[in-house]
Amino acid sequence: MADDAIDWMTRIHQTNPDQPIFLHYVPGSSHAPHHPTKEWVDKIHAMHLFDDGYEKLRERIFENQKKLGVIPEDEELTPWPADILTPWDKLSDAAKKLYIRQVEVFAAYVAYNDHEIGRVIQAFEDLGKLDNTLVIYINGDNGTSAEGGPEGTFSEVAFFNDVRPPVDVQMKYYEAWGTEYAYNHMSAGWSWAFDTPFDWFKQNASRLGGVNQNMVISWPKRIKDKGGLREQFMHVIDVTPTLLEVTGIPAPEYVDGIEQKPIEGTSFAYTFDAENADAPSRHTTQYFEMMGQWVLYHDGWLLSTKVNRAPWQAFQAANENPLDNQIFQLYNLEENFNQSEDIAAEHPEKVKEMRAMFLEEAKKYQVLPLNASVAARVAAPRPSLTAGLNELVYTRPMTGVPQGDAPYLLNTSYTITADIRVPEGGAEGMIATSGGRFAGWGFYLLDGKPVFNWNLLNLEWVRWEGPDALTPGQHTVEFNFEYDGLGLGTIAYNSFAGVGKGGKGRLEVDGKVVAEQRMEKTIPIILQWDESFDIGSDTLTGIDDADYLPPFPLTAELNKLTIKIDRPQLSPEDIEKLEKAQAAALDGTPVHSLQAGPN
Repeated sequence: MADDAIDWMTRIHQTNPDQPIFLHYVPGSSHAPHHPTKEWVDKIHAMHLFDDGYEKLRERIFENQKKLGVIPEDEELTPWPADILTPWDKLSDAAKKLYIRQVEVFAAYVAYNDHEIGRVIQAFEDLGKLDNTLVIYINGDNGTSAEGGPEGTFSEVAFFNDVRPPVDVQMKYYEAWGTEYAYNHMSAGWSWAFDTPFDWFKQNASRLGGVNQNMVISWPKRIKDKGGLREQFMHVIDVTPTLLEVTGIPAPEYVDGIEQKPIEGTSFAYTFDAENADAPSRHTTQYFEMMGQWVLYHDGWLLSTKVNRAPWQAFQAANENPLDNQIFQLYNLEENFNQSEDIAAEHPEKVKEMRAMFLEEAKKYQVLPLNASVAARVAAPRPSLTAGLNELVYTRPMTGVPQGDAPYLLNTSYTITADIRVPEGGAEGMIATSGGRFAGWGFYLLDGKPVFNWNLLNLEWVRWEGPDALTPGQHTVEFNFEYDGLGLGTIAYNSFAGVGKGGKGRLEVDGKVVAEQRMEKTIPIILQWDESFDIGSDTLTGIDDADYLPPFPLTAELNKLTIKIDRPQLSPEDIEKLEKAQAAALDGTPVHSLQAGPN
């Protein structure tokens, strides 16, 4: 990516050296999966930065921040959340070894990314342009992500299906961590430490650890206060008005004939001057909201909802009234930089005032209605080319269909029928597949035999395989799955009771059953999102490396592939039960239950 950026800016410069260059460089780091090169993993490992655990790391970061002067000298750390994150000295030796591997790979990923950004900046200098180039460097993933859970995970796809493999299972992926054979994320203990001096994580929008990022700005020709610190409140929506101000470009009123909304945000160009180092913040009011957790900043005050869900608690019933069914906390950031002193009880009128202010901001910026669901919104049906279709017919090979437009075969009964002609000498290859190495299904011929194979999150494979290779000639190969559960409809009633259930699968050749078995559980929420639905071959990664490697083209002639979907429908009795359960859960008590982390 850095190579492409450097090539692009060089071509512009060589074409016209006076042409200004705008570069929006946005790599994937530090978002999962963490995939650095081995060189960087080895470099970080040799430094032994993390051997004494995440609590000690947090303390070191905090003290270093004080030495650098970026946080107040009298600031105090919030307590370690031992109820949800097991203290380092309580972990097993195996867990410590695994967690150190996880964080070294993460740190290598961040260091590798930082190095590549350095190459891009160096390229500006090599072109003689750095002195008059404004560089805005923001590093992070909202707050540090805890979407690996307390144990970390070898596969974030497993995490988003509410599967948290224990340490002994994850150790099987120890050497693969950081490579294409893992979709890895680290223990949330490290995430808590990396959010120092704040607490909590990405997704916890009501805590500064969930929204506060570092930002470094360089513009040698314009900014003379080298190494200066600025503490005014700023938001990412302030970047665009800042760029417009310093370039003298007016915000467009129309784009392609469409009238534009006013630019939101406030320029922070005033902070470039040393005399404004301590000037009052010009961005005075800002809301944050994510999955029902919210906060309002106004003139140094911060009203926030108390955290009621850790990021790995995505599969519980959601707070149905996240606007009001909350415990509210209040902070004066001018006096308490890191939300460690809640003063809501002493200022009830301020809480009331700021709750009303948040509601006005939420109305103004189309935040309402608030939705506290997490996994439910991931699984919820979306607009799609295949949405609502019960039968899909394909007559030619096709690859690269995004998961959003692929037939959705989770939490439902379905039948996949392939009419094929096997040539003399037999055939092999992929008939149809969706997903990849970390979750998905494949329908293929292996050594001539028909196989239907479900990859359950790279932890278990359930396969149906015919005993005999298909003979030359015309054949109809069919897989039928009868799902046991109530389906996605239960989610509308704040219940996951209908998803991830088992069912009975049956593989047939020319009308004859050749393999039959139950699958006791199914994937409940999502397949691997960066893989595709393919017919006639398999792109990217396969669903079972032990059977084949992509592209695994089908050598039989595909005449027709038919997919029929029979989605469960809730009966009146089902709906009555779900409504009663939903009503029983709504007792008006503020939602606040955090599950303990594992030992």
